[in-house]
Amino acid sequence: MGQDVRSPRGPRCIALVGPFQSGKTTLLEAILARTGAIPRAGSVDAGTSVGDATPEARHHKMTVGLTAVTTSFMGDSYTFLDCAGSVEFAHDMRAALPAVDAAIVVCEADEKKLPQLQIILRELEELKIPRFLFLNKIDRANKRIRETLETLQPASRVPLVLRQIPIWKGDLIEGFVDLALERAFVYREHKASEVVALDGGNLDREKEARFSMLEKLADHDDALMEQLLEDIQPPRDAVFDDLARELREGQICPVLLGAAARENGVLRLMKALRHEAPDITATAKRLGAPESKDALGFVFKTLHSQHGGKLSLTRLLAGHLDDGATLQSSSGGASRISGILAVNGAYDTKRAAAEAGDTVALAKLDPVATGDTVSSGKTAPAALAASEPTPPVLAISIAATDRKDDVKLGQALARLHEEDPSLVVVQNAKTHDTVLWGQGEMHLRVASERLRDRFGVKITSHPPAIGYQETIRKPITQRGRHKKQSGGHGQFGDVVLDIRPLPRGEGFRFAEKVVGGAVPRNYIGAVEEGVVDGLARGPLGFPVTDLQVTLTDGSYHSVDSSDLAFRTAARVGLNEGLPQCQSVLLEPIHVVEIVCPTDATAKINAILSARRGQILGFDTRDGWSGWDSVRAMMPEAEIGELIVELRSATAGAGSFTRQFDHMAEVTGRAADQIIAAHRDAA
Repeated sequence: MGQDVRSPRGPRCIALVGPFQSGKTTLLEAILARTGAIPRAGSVDAGTSVGDATPEARHHKMTVGLTAVTTSFMGDSYTFLDCAGSVEFAHDMRAALPAVDAAIVVCEADEKKLPQLQIILRELEELKIPRFLFLNKIDRANKRIRETLETLQPASRVPLVLRQIPIWKGDLIEGFVDLALERAFVYREHKASEVVALDGGNLDREKEARFSMLEKLADHDDALMEQLLEDIQPPRDAVFDDLARELREGQICPVLLGAAARENGVLRLMKALRHEAPDITATAKRLGAPESKDALGFVFKTLHSQHGGKLSLTRLLAGHLDDGATLQSSSGGASRISGILAVNGAYDTKRAAAEAGDTVALAKLDPVATGDTVSSGKTAPAALAASEPTPPVLAISIAATDRKDDVKLGQALARLHEEDPSLVVVQNAKTHDTVLWGQGEMHLRVASERLRDRFGVKITSHPPAIGYQETIRKPITQRGRHKKQSGGHGQFGDVVLDIRPLPRGEGFRFAEKVVGGAVPRNYIGAVEEGVVDGLARGPLGFPVTDLQVTLTDGSYHSVDSSDLAFRTAARVGLNEGLPQCQSVLLEPIHVVEIVCPTDATAKINAILSARRGQILGFDTRDGWSGWDSVRAMMPEAEIGELIVELRSATAGAGSFTRQFDHMAEVTGRAADQIIAAHRDAA
C-alpha cells in the first residue's frame, strides 16, 4: 500500500468553503477556540466572530469577503481562509483556491442547497484541490446518514466516503464512530469528545460502514482489494495511508460529521487535516512552480486598510522571504516589501520574514494585483494561476452626492475593483454616467456601503440607462440653410441632404454627390460633422441610426462661408428633415443563456416569458448532471433585475450570461411609455 504519506511538513493553508449559511464562519470560530487561538468562540448573530469582522458583514450577518486567520494545532501552523458562501461573493474563493493545500467543504443535509454544493465541488475538482466534506449541524439531523450521503453524492464526481457514522440515542445524535480508528466518541458541548466502548448495535453498524469505506478505498488499491476478498483485516496504518493518498490524488472526498455551533467534531477534523492533507510541496507541484532558491509566492487577495495602505495576501510557495526584499511580479514591475504581517484577521502583527508554506500579508506592493505570482529573483516569474471573474449580472449608475467628491469616488472605485475584480466600473460615453456592475443585489449594496463607510464617499444611484435608439422608415430630401449677418463677415452655409433608411444594423453612412462645386470640397467634412451632431438626438429623443445621409447640392458665399456655417447648416437640415421621416423607436435585444438546476427550468421559462423573452431552446448543461441551459432573446430593458428573480427561483444557484444581438422596433403603447418616461427624465 505504499509509503507513509501522513507526516506533515510546514505550515498549511486550508479553505473553508460551502453553500450560503452552511456554518463556515461558525466552524472557523470553533476551530480557533479548540486550538486556543481565542478564549471562546464568537457568534455571527452577535457580531463577535473573527471571520465576519467587517462592518458590512456584521450588519448583514453574513460573510461578504475572504477572512484569513492563522492558528496552531499539535505544533503545526494552519491558516484558514473563510470564504463567502453566496455566489455573489464567490470571486474571493476562486482567486484564493490555487493557494490552498486542501479545502473543507461545509454543508448540511439540505436538498435545496445541493446545486450550490455542486458548483463549489466542481470548482475544487477542476483545480484538483483535495477536499474534505464536513457535514455540519448533525445535531439537527432528521434522517439516517446513508440517506444523507445518497442525497449529497450527485453533487460530487468522486465518491463521498464516510469517515464517521453517528451514534444515535433515540432521535438525537450523541456522538460518532471513527471508521478508520474503530473508536466511538460521545460529544461534550464545547469540550473534547469522550471515548466510549464500541459494542452492541453500534459495533455491528461500525463493521458494516467500515467495510463499505474499505471497498471504496479498494477501488484504487489492488492489495487492499485482495485483503477484503480474502477476509483479512488490513492494518490500521495502511488504511490511513490509503485515505491520505486517495484524498490527495482526488479519488475520494472523505466525509466527517459535526456541529460547529457546539464545537462537536472539530478536533477529529483537525486531526484528519494534520495527517491527511497535503503540504506546501505538493501544492507548489500542483501549480507547476519551478524549483528555485528564490522566494516564490502567489497573491490571492488584495486589501486596502485604512491605516496600513495596500496589503497583498500571499502564500509563499518556496524559499525564504525577508522584509524589505524586492519582488518581481508576473504582471510586470518590481516593488519593495515595506512590511510582512501575520494573517490573524487584523493584519497588525509584524514578522521579520516568511518561510515556504506561510500565508502572510505583504505591505505596499503597489504594482502587484490579485492573481500575480511574485519572486525575489532578478527576472519576472511566469504566472502560476489565473482566476477570471464571472461576467457581472446587475448594474447601477452611481454619482457622488457632493460633486467635489468626484475625484475621490474615482479613486475609491479603483481600489474596490483592485480588492474585488468581479466589480466592474464602466463609463458610459453617451450618457456620461458611471456604471457599477456586480454579481447581484447584495454585492452592489455592500460595495455602496464600503464606498460610504471605508472611503467616505456618499453616492446616489439609479438604474442604468437603456441603450434605446431610433431610426426612420421614410426617405426625404431636405434643404438646410444657415445665414447670419452681424457686421463684418457673416455666416453662410447652404446644403441639400438626401435622407433615407438603411437595413437594420447598418448604422450610419455619409456620402456626397455634389457636382459643379456647389459645395467646395473643403467644407464637406464640416457637413458630415453637422449631420453627426444632428443624429445625437432625434425627434423621439434618442440617438438616430440605420440611415444614410447624402449631400447632393448646396451653395456657398466666397466671404461668409466657413466650416462652422456648413456644420450648422447640416445640423439644421437634419433636424428639420428627420421629423418628416416617420421615426420609429428601437430597443437593444440580447441573447441570454441561463444555467439552472433542472427542477427550476419550468420556473425560468415562465420568468422569461413574463419579461418579453423569446425562448430559443434549452438543453442539458454540458458536463453538469441535473442542470439545464436555457437560451432566449430578451430586450435589454427586461434584463435589468432578471438575476434577482433567477436567484430566487434557484435557491441562489442559477446565473446567466448575455450578449447584444440586434436592435428591434418598439411600437404602440410600449413605445409611447418609453418615450414619455425619457422626456420626463430629461
